[in-house]
Amino acid sequence: MLPVMVSVTPPLRIAVAGLGFGRKVIVPALRATASTTVTALWHPDPQKAAAAAQAEEVQGFSDFSALLEDDQVDGVVIATPPAVRAGLARQAMGAGKPVVLEKPVALSAAEVRQLRIQALQAGLICGVDFEYRAVPLFQQLAAMVQQGAIGQPWLVKLDWLMGSRADPNRPWSWYARRDQGGGVVGALGVHAFDLLIWLFGPVISVQAKLSTAITARPDPATGWLRNCDAEDVALIQLTFARGVVAQVNLSSVTRNGRGMWLELYGSDGQVVLGSSNQKDYVHGFTMRVARPGGQLEPQAEQGAHGFARTWPDGRIAPVARLLDWWATAVGEGRPMIPGLAEGLASQVVADAVQKASATAMAVEIG
Repeated sequence: MLPVMVSVTPPLRIAVAGLGFGRKVIVPALRATASTTVTALWHPDPQKAAAAAQAEEVQGFSDFSALLEDDQVDGVVIATPPAVRAGLARQAMGAGKPVVLEKPVALSAAEVRQLRIQALQAGLICGVDFEYRAVPLFQQLAAMVQQGAIGQPWLVKLDWLMGSRADPNRPWSWYARRDQGGGVVGALGVHAFDLLIWLFGPVISVQAKLSTAITARPDPATGWLRNCDAEDVALIQLTFARGVVAQVNLSSVTRNGRGMWLELYGSDGQVVLGSSNQKDYVHGFTMRVARPGGQLEPQAEQGAHGFARTWPDGRIAPVARLLDWWATAVGEGRPMIPGLAEGLASQVVADAVQKASATAMAVEIG
């Protein structure tokens, strides 16, 4: 079925499901672009939903079906914990609402595949919040790779070493459970996989070793220790169809971790792009480029990719850009990139990482 053009006058009226990242980033991002506005918030706890809605001066819902029936809701951004995302997305699309999903989109590639089929059959435009596609220096790097500025890419090294969970006294939560979508592969890996697929194309082989450094955390309700089985360290090797090999190192428990750094080595040059900032998606990123025989030289951010405005929380700017892409695609009835196809490609790699670690064997992706 062809995509459905939503016949509403901009801005697109959006409900946000989830009050964590949803309120901190999604709500201000929706309000930052002329193509969208916020009309409702959802949370399964009625008191939390009501309090948040009052603070944001929008409608509050704890009944998701009632939210979908509201005539002031044109689409839904789903920013809940991973375990419930796919179910809410199925329900929203069943009501004819286009959606944007936080990542990971679901708990398995099979679930993402079913969502994509549902969206295609209903003709609904769905997006996935892969923010790095909207960050200026990453857009600049993608253009360089596409234009062949560094020649044939040979080797990629991506270190994403964060310390957000290095304190063993940080309370236990769903993040500690693999079956709930917790772990560093879901938190950071799916972003990394999407970024690398965007730059270098499809992955054909995966090798991986996952480990859990902090195996128990205090239960916030009782104080007793609860087991953690979700990985907090991941060592991954990806082989791409075009011949590029990528080494990906992820951690959420590296005290004083170096942040996110991407090193790209090609036949005609080297690129180093990264930031030591542990809390910001935009502020602090730099890019340096070296030509054969030369030294790494700083590269200025090009105006064509820059943000008109940034916020103290740098995540808002790229998310606002991505949400504007989605709203424009919905209004024009054309596919959204990154959408469920990109979400599926990333999750296929994430599933292969889990399997490769569990079997201690390389996993081929057809």
